[in-house]
Amino acid sequence: MASQRVITAIDIGTDKCATLISTVDDNGQLQVVGVSVVPARGMRRSQIIDLEKVLETITESLDGAERMAGFEIQSAYVSVAGTHISSRNSKGVVAVASPNQEITRSDVTRVTDAARAVSMPSDRQIIHVIPNAYKVDSQDGIKDPVGMTGVRLESEAHIITGMSTTLLNIEKCLQDLGLTVDGFVFAGLASSMVTLSETEKELGVAVVDIGAGSTSICAYLEGSLIFSASVPIGARHITQDIALGCRVSLETAEKIKLSLAKEESQLSRPHAGESKEDFIARKKKADQIKLSDFGVDDGESLSRKTVIDGIMVPRIQEIFSLISEQLDDANIISEIPAGVVVTGGGADTVRIVEVGKQELKLSVRVGQPEELKGLTSDIHKPSFATSIGLLAYGKAHGGGTAKRSFSLNFLGSKPNFSSITNWFKKVIASVLP
Repeated sequence: MASQRVITAIDIGTDKCATLISTVDDNGQLQVVGVSVVPARGMRRSQIIDLEKVLETITESLDGAERMAGFEIQSAYVSVAGTHISSRNSKGVVAVASPNQEITRSDVTRVTDAARAVSMPSDRQIIHVIPNAYKVDSQDGIKDPVGMTGVRLESEAHIITGMSTTLLNIEKCLQDLGLTVDGFVFAGLASSMVTLSETEKELGVAVVDIGAGSTSICAYLEGSLIFSASVPIGARHITQDIALGCRVSLETAEKIKLSLAKEESQLSRPHAGESKEDFIARKKKADQIKLSDFGVDDGESLSRKTVIDGIMVPRIQEIFSLISEQLDDANIISEIPAGVVVTGGGADTVRIVEVGKQELKLSVRVGQPEELKGLTSDIHKPSFATSIGLLAYGKAHGGGTAKRSFSLNFLGSKPNFSSITNWFKKVIASVLP
């Protein structure tokens, strides 16, 4: 019987819960077959504050993705973020076990376990142990020591930890839905897998994933992850500032924020065939934000410059100031000549690159996630970098379980005979040898 590998990613954020379901084809390529995004409830600053509401959110998102994909999901990779995340670098040392002194995969596993054996508080749990480099006797900088000869094997590893209670609460939500957790994945790590190039990682680079409730940071040097952290401010704080400063609802403030980012690219240069005078007139007209365009009835207008420079930019400066402090404290900011790659939903904020360059004194670019096959037209953007990164992580680590669903719900509320026949043909083809 033909089998098909299915990977599921659940990104539980402060603003949205996104579920992606992907198959892995014969060439090892991911193909997205199910996508569902719903507003998040019960989350604040990337932490659970209402377990029941989070459970309802995940249920709604998962059901939508399952109906679209035609799979019944049994396990998933889940993102974690927030200020409870911390990291450290560790070393492990073992003697090579083989009598002929040839290093085996078992030796690598043992030295990784030795690096994992670090002292930490009882309320913390290891999320990742990522080997960075190995040393065989006196030769260091080795990426894969299997097959080499030596007496002593050392490992340098990057360890990411989180609060045990936070992870247990998320796991409980999935268990209540009959799912097992393939793995928790730090949001910054997931995003870095699909937004950074290998060249950037070798030179030295940091990825900054600006989520709604918090901002995740991962820094690489010589191809290895050397630092991970999180700061307690995200894109939702910018929205709240707009709502407070303009005296509008959070929903209207979010629309204004996204509209300003879209307009910025349109106002950066003249349109084809547009005269200089017409371009200046268009920019002047765009300086007024009409609240009526966003469903506010009072007809008041706001100055675009005041909203951006007076409300949004100070908060963006604060975000990058906190990022700079984290990188400075770890003595990393001078070690990343490739600069900073900004991704996540906050990357779609006006002036984000400009302010980032000013605050960090580094090159800054917006990181688009790598393009996948399948249903990707709505997810190929920075706000889905973590979700797509979870799929990439799952593919690299061999996880994913699901079975074909024989529910006809995804055919629509009124499926016709032809659609049902075609669906059964696909199911039969998928299970025949």
